[in-house]
Amino acid sequence: MANTTGKKFGGRRKGTPNKLTAEMREALRTILEGEIDKLPALLDSLKPEKRVEMLARFLPFILPSKVEMEMDSKDIVIEFKE
Repeated sequence: MANTTGKKFGGRRKGTPNKLTAEMREALRTILEGEIDKLPALLDSLKPEKRVEMLARFLPFILPSKVEMEMDSKDIVIEFKE
């Protein structure tokens, strides 16, 4: 019979962390910590176009999400919005 009361029975309680997700995050963190030291040498070995592409991919992890960028032939203007 279906639960039509709107109350939750069984399963994880609200706010209980998912063990598998926590384990996966920790494993990824360990891998990335080992690779981060190799990153400058890897970027130096890339062609300039590929290096710029890779750095652009890292930007969302570094800059705030609300950023406007304008590219001119000579200057790059970055405005941070609040």
